[in-house]
Amino acid sequence: MMTVGELIQDLPDPESVRRFFANFFEKNPSQYRKLEKNFGLVSDVATLVAYSPLLASTMLQHPDYVFWLQRKRSDSVVRNKDELLESLARFSLTNSQIDPHSLLSRFRRRELLRIYLRDIRGLATMAEITEEISNLADSILEHALRLAKQELDNRFGPPLAKDDKGRTHSADICIVSLGKLGSKELNYSSDIDLLFIYSDEGKTAGVGTRDPLTNREYFIKLAELITKLAGQQAGEGAAYRVDLRLRPHGRVGPLALSCLDTLRYYLTEAAAWERQVLIRSRSSAGQASLFKDFFSEVEKCVFPEDASIEEALRNVRDSKQKIDIENINAKGINVKLGRGGIREIEFIAQALQLAHGGRDKWLRAPHTLISLTRLADRKLITDAELTKLADGYAFLRHLEHIIQMENGLQTHSVPNDANARAIIGKRMRFNVLEEFEGALALNMENVNSVFRRIFSDSSIENAKPNEPQTVRPNIAAKTSGVREGLLSLSGPNLLAGEVLRISPRFNELLSPDPGLLKVVPTHLSEFPDRDYYSELLSAVAQTDDRRLRLGIFRRTWHLHLGEIIAFDALQLITQKHAKDLQTRLAEASIAVAMRITSDEIAARFGKDKDVKLAIMGLGKLGGAGIDYDSDLDLIVVYEDDSVPTTVTEIASKTVEIFVNTLSAMTREGSLYRVDLRLRPHGKDGPPAISRSAFAKYMTELSAVWELLAFVKLRGVGGDIDLAGSVEQEIRSIIHEKAKLIPSADLAAETRRIRKGLEKNRADLRSRRDIDIKYGEGGMLDIYFAIRYLQLRDGLTDEEGSRSTDKTLERLHATGSLSTDLYVSFLAGYNFLSALDHNVRLTVGRTTKLPIANKHSLTIIAERMKLSSPEELLHKLTEHRIEIRSAFESVTSA
Repeated sequence: MMTVGELIQDLPDPESVRRFFANFFEKNPSQYRKLEKNFGLVSDVATLVAYSPLLASTMLQHPDYVFWLQRKRSDSVVRNKDELLESLARFSLTNSQIDPHSLLSRFRRRELLRIYLRDIRGLATMAEITEEISNLADSILEHALRLAKQELDNRFGPPLAKDDKGRTHSADICIVSLGKLGSKELNYSSDIDLLFIYSDEGKTAGVGTRDPLTNREYFIKLAELITKLAGQQAGEGAAYRVDLRLRPHGRVGPLALSCLDTLRYYLTEAAAWERQVLIRSRSSAGQASLFKDFFSEVEKCVFPEDASIEEALRNVRDSKQKIDIENINAKGINVKLGRGGIREIEFIAQALQLAHGGRDKWLRAPHTLISLTRLADRKLITDAELTKLADGYAFLRHLEHIIQMENGLQTHSVPNDANARAIIGKRMRFNVLEEFEGALALNMENVNSVFRRIFSDSSIENAKPNEPQTVRPNIAAKTSGVREGLLSLSGPNLLAGEVLRISPRFNELLSPDPGLLKVVPTHLSEFPDRDYYSELLSAVAQTDDRRLRLGIFRRTWHLHLGEIIAFDALQLITQKHAKDLQTRLAEASIAVAMRITSDEIAARFGKDKDVKLAIMGLGKLGGAGIDYDSDLDLIVVYEDDSVPTTVTEIASKTVEIFVNTLSAMTREGSLYRVDLRLRPHGKDGPPAISRSAFAKYMTELSAVWELLAFVKLRGVGGDIDLAGSVEQEIRSIIHEKAKLIPSADLAAETRRIRKGLEKNRADLRSRRDIDIKYGEGGMLDIYFAIRYLQLRDGLTDEEGSRSTDKTLERLHATGSLSTDLYVSFLAGYNFLSALDHNVRLTVGRTTKLPIANKHSLTIIAERMKLSSPEELLHKLTEHRIEIRSAFESVTSA
């Protein structure tokens, strides 16, 4: 009989198994003694540990899962959604003290022990494994839906609707899955792509004194809550990463749409690639009949009978070319997106389905392997090609699972390190590294050879088209625009590839407007001299139609922002230059928005009704430090005698149009999030305030937090003379009022406000991710310390020295800051500012450093001239400690 030592020695990573059992014994001695009596269970646990450090960690955290596995390890069939729902219900009862999102994450991780063990042991096919992983996701979504619906029904009553005869009935929702979950081919670490579709418009029943919601409001809240339950990061991570970007209108669209509106979008507006996505779609949770009704109507659009083979193949090839451009600088072997990867297999199946499925319903199978088998049956691929693709699919998907279950990350790249690659090879059952690498190369070459045959230019050009395809003009234009934009790159534009690799913000801008690629420099060059105001104003002057003007405004603005991002990503401009450019762009946008607003007011009320307004900026705009995705914190002030009798009404309407011009979400997107909440009286105050009322409020009613905020008040647009005058007047009031507050009281209130913001945000913060703005030792420590000192010592902002580093320099020069504190704050600010800027550029709008996103952390570390993510985190910790110490020292006076 084999001993435990011999068992371990034959596993891919024996040393990790030894460490695991040592740790298990140290933390759980009684359970270890129970475990060692069961050799079969020891073998299973050791195997899981050798294949997945992630699951090893899970078993150390929850040793009871080991003995649950003992009861389930002999399961030999795929568990369906209903069975998993029953298990989840029992798990929920025995873990009722756990937060719902944590419970769902733990349940998923526990079930993966059982599923991955069957996978490793070869006790199920790849199709069975991915089906069960998908069933697990379905059960978690169904459970989350039930929890969310119960909560909202208790608060607002159930959503109701009326039929044609006026009879009341309940409105339902369906969670539609797309992509791998839609075809029941989910990976261990896949995102889940979802749509939320509800049945009818109407209102909720209402509960108690609460006003009813519209069904639209109710189901959007429901979608938000389900997404939070399934996707919120807990101590052990979220159950899933929920991706809603494939919904109608993408990021700018509502989270939930009625079945009718969703259908209308796909039939009249959706791009070709969006309809392609629906090939792999189904109901994962909720009312399945809703999806059935929806798809029965949209299916003829997904698989048009008059589709030409040429167009179908070309559309899918265009999608693949875009992926290739986005990954042009990727290092190593990517088994999903690389040449000969899984995505090529999927695109072969989908392209041929699109080309022929309109006339042959039997080909409309969402599952990749089933689809390939049916395509071979119809002689659309040869039997030899089917063998290459099926073998390649099984090999690459298994390899993808091995890589992802290493640490539970959504990665598709084979490691470059030889030792790490050798362990991966052993987990793939290859004892010799060269054999593994040879098998990988052979499978990827086999896949790519079929891909090249089907998608070669000659194949497309020689394909025998059916009847001419009828394509709606707007869809044809979108598809053509994407193709022309991507193919206009002269050769492999490495600079464009680098921008796409680094900045998701650029990718977002590019998606609706492929022409944006033209702003990427084709060689290393200086940033062009731009007069943003003139260029934006010239663009919107092309038409008097407000709707068209907003679209032109946004498209032109996107070009300018994209250009800044591109030069920044390529490090052709400094961080300071990028912020200066964005501040100039914001100020120009405000000025152009005011011009558009004035024209609209004149058209509605007459030219003599124009109100003289001053646009005042706070926050990053007030400090002239706008960065990617910064809000515009504004206060709008009018001169008291601007327009007799109707000034308040006209001013309010002017602000409404102005804010809408900047922030309204159109088909072309939006420009800025405009925030007026810092205005006097907050949300209860008028959108615009008269100059005298503003001054009176600040003199008589303003709180300390408002003094701290308004230190950075700056005129940024509107009537320049009025803005400058208001700035000077309010600044004088703030500093005169601050003089009357004892410094100890001012310091204590500053500390209280700062710590309150930290505490309020802590409840929303992941245990792992670090909040570099709100967290302890974050940017707010620096901002509040500076503003407190400015108020205490009467140091006003001056033109040209508003930035944080310049203000710190002035505080040091005037003796408000000791040299030690100045050095700590300045070094901390420079580090956090660079980190914040690079997070915005490479990750997006967030105040949290994404610890789990090693790819982004590596890019950020490189851009900050640090050797590794580990050094980045080490230096961040050092600076946070120094910053918090300096903040406590300053505000303890």
